[in-house]
Amino acid sequence: MVEITMGTALLAVAAGIAIGFTGLGSSLGQSMVATSSVGAVAEKSEMFAQGVLFSALPETQAIYGFLIAILLIVGGFLGAETTITVELGIVAIAAGTAMGLAGLGSSLGQSMVASSSVGAVTENPDMFAQGILFSALPETQAIYGFLIAILLIIFSGILGG
Repeated sequence: MVEITMGTALLAVAAGIAIGFTGLGSSLGQSMVATSSVGAVAEKSEMFAQGVLFSALPETQAIYGFLIAILLIVGGFLGAETTITVELGIVAIAAGTAMGLAGLGSSLGQSMVASSSVGAVTENPDMFAQGILFSALPETQAIYGFLIAILLIIFSGILGG
């Protein structure tokens, strides 16, 4: 059993921030896009596959947050050689926050673009590729947060220290 210290408690909060905020953004984002998709399918039943694809796009941010949370938990609670100090706990909070907030903003931005893309593709099916490309662009912010979180976890020694 792992001794719960202030450092491990901060690490647990960091894991919660990483998945909590990305999960919030993804669920809100998916609901926005799915709302547009339902309307598009009601208008044109052949929009179902495209609507599902556009609706799934904001899910990736929650996956990034989940991975960061898992890395924090594995490094902090299962990494027997690493003692999680308060300082490492604060670094973990920084990693969780970088992922959580970048994923939240990215998924909400992506959902706005994807929702508009559903409408554009409903009117002009030739817009599908452009809609996917435009919808993918806001994801880069989540990738930045993901990479920074990984670097903080690795170079601080939380994972593999």
